[in-house]
Amino acid sequence: MPCFRCGARQTDPVRGVSPWKRGVRHETQVLICPDCQRVHDLDLDACVSCGSTVLICRLGEVECRSCGAVRVARSCESLVATPESPDLSAEVEAALNRVLGRS
Repeated sequence: MPCFRCGARQTDPVRGVSPWKRGVRHETQVLICPDCQRVHDLDLDACVSCGSTVLICRLGEVECRSCGAVRVARSCESLVATPESPDLSAEVEAALNRVLGRS
């Protein structure tokens, strides 16, 4: 899944904790690359109880990782690409062509 903001894709991680972060935007779980994390206005959803943006979206719920508050999400789909993300099937086809030496 690409970064929701810039479209960058994760590469194979090195050992240790991933520098990529998860967030929730419009009740959809998104990934945020290290470069975009430096932007202060990511327009992420915030917890209604404590205001934190450290949220996760799963199984139809949005959970705050800061205070533990859980609420029902109207349209929560874990790790779904956003509409502005590039076409994944085209990227996979291009990668296979490179690896398999196809023109």
